[in-house]
Amino acid sequence: MYRYSLIAFALIAAVQPVFCQTYFTTQTAPAKARSAYNEGKQQSDLGEYAIALGYYEKALKEEPLFIDAKLALAETYVDLRDFFKAERYFEEAVALDSTYWPAAYFRLAAIDWTLDKYEKAAKYAGLFLKSGPQNDKMKRDAEQLLANSSFAAEAVKNPVPFNPQSVGDGINTELDEYFPCLTADGEMMIFTRNMLPANMFGQRAEDFYISRKVNGVWQKAEPVEGVNTNLNEGAESISPDGSWLVFTACNREGDGSLGQCDLYWSQLKSSGWTKPVPFSRAINSPEWDAQPTIGADNKTLIFTSNRAGTLGSLDLWEAVRQPGGKWSKPQNLGPTINTDGDEHTPFLHPDGQTLYFASNKLPGMGGNDLFMARRQPDGSWGKPQNLGYPINTKAEEGMLVVSLDGTTAYFATNRPGGRGGIDIYQFELPPGLRPQPVTYARARVKDASTGYPLVARVDFTDLKTGESYVTAFTKEDGSFLVCLPAGKDYALNVSKDKYLFFSENFNLTETATFDKPFLLDIDLQPVAISPATAGAKPIVLRNVFFETGSAELRSESAAELDHLVSLLTDAPALKIQINGHTDNVGDANSNQKLSEARAKAVYDYIINKGIAAERLKYKGFGETKPVETNDTAEGRSRNRRTEFEVW
Repeated sequence: MYRYSLIAFALIAAVQPVFCQTYFTTQTAPAKARSAYNEGKQQSDLGEYAIALGYYEKALKEEPLFIDAKLALAETYVDLRDFFKAERYFEEAVALDSTYWPAAYFRLAAIDWTLDKYEKAAKYAGLFLKSGPQNDKMKRDAEQLLANSSFAAEAVKNPVPFNPQSVGDGINTELDEYFPCLTADGEMMIFTRNMLPANMFGQRAEDFYISRKVNGVWQKAEPVEGVNTNLNEGAESISPDGSWLVFTACNREGDGSLGQCDLYWSQLKSSGWTKPVPFSRAINSPEWDAQPTIGADNKTLIFTSNRAGTLGSLDLWEAVRQPGGKWSKPQNLGPTINTDGDEHTPFLHPDGQTLYFASNKLPGMGGNDLFMARRQPDGSWGKPQNLGYPINTKAEEGMLVVSLDGTTAYFATNRPGGRGGIDIYQFELPPGLRPQPVTYARARVKDASTGYPLVARVDFTDLKTGESYVTAFTKEDGSFLVCLPAGKDYALNVSKDKYLFFSENFNLTETATFDKPFLLDIDLQPVAISPATAGAKPIVLRNVFFETGSAELRSESAAELDHLVSLLTDAPALKIQINGHTDNVGDANSNQKLSEARAKAVYDYIINKGIAAERLKYKGFGETKPVETNDTAEGRSRNRRTEFEVW
């Protein structure tokens, strides 16, 4: 709070022009009023506010228009936290002369903010700024008050739906639980638990716990073995498939850490979580680096830091994993997101476009509010949107995470009715605050001959740009899970040395539906190079495309055909036949010719890439070998295909 000394009051009053005296100051008030006022001042200096109150009231009884006494009385009621009376006397003082002490407007703005009188707070903050304040800090605080009050006045009149519910006793206990994170399928949650009692140094141990959902109920959480230590681990993020954990650890020595707090990572293997190791100095700095969030593409990392280049106390920074595996130098998210205050606890939704975070400086309900921002087509971030009241309140709102389908948000709070301390809650996120549609592809890759799981390479490519979206390897059980945001046409290629590859296409340019994920069983065929092993099932090239009614290859086909060329290059004894197929639209003769022309177009592409012609054949089958019905658009699409088989 701010207070001008009574000497300052006198100096200000001394320079006021006096034409028609409508109030009294310490120089002009009657003697008895001045004497009582001075006694009150002495008691105020001693911290005896209740006694001072009586003297100021006595001074005003002697002279009701004693402006310095009104201001002093208002200040004393602030000290006694009687804000309604403080408001009354400040308003009476500015009614006598609004220019006598313009800071009274600032005091009124702060008081009315405390009393939830947001429109009045905005009015008084504006009047204070119009007075031309010279105190830079008061000016900045008034600007913040004006922004917050203007927002709060509208937010309270237009509340968003909000009905938080505990996630249940499987997770919440009498201890503190916070920082939840979810796998993409919503079936596993890892969170931080603050353990009691404190250790010998008075510190509490933060550990990770994991819970799995069974029939819609979160089961009893268990410690995350292999990651937890006798030190603190917290503020974590898990990859969509649950195989990669990134988190914050502080005050570690001898393991390569750089600063007070650094980012660490661990992978889930069949034997459990690997020993955590810190990121290299490409990510970590000698400063405070914490609160990471992993993108669904497994190559985007956003975190909180106060490193050099930070615009305020804490900023959000982003690093991107390069094709070779190295991380780019972290970049500040810029002044659209970051302010001269604190921005922290980021959560990047698997849509790759929607960022949730907390800020104590962007216009809001006060303290730390939750915000959402969307990535623009050029890669920049749009203007942050406050999540609204009562999701945000005058209390401190912290980290928020959102389910893959965008309907459910999870956060931690110590609201009444919980198990004790901080608990994790969930609520339905209002439609206007939800991320873009996302679905996921879950698959298990096996050897087609033995049925054994395979560790294979998984590549998802954006067909429009030709750029890799996700490159990963299956787990040891052959499984993978990849999030697929709407708005793109994806090519999937699954490959492994000495095996024929598998391809699939996911056209999500219109929309994606979480309720209908892509569930695949993928059998990779060993490379057949002898007559005994030849004749295996044909491999469909799902990402080979032609112009309508034509044998002209579209540019999007290049990535798939280049995979085929690589396969033939790596297996020089492999010989294949290219097969072309159509649906039954049109006459059979035309379809036969079109299928053969398309097969030859692929044949020519491969030869032009340097593969010997004697290793290749091509054949058209027209509409004679459908794999699905021709009675639906989807069935006809599957029947129009190009494939290859070993010979």
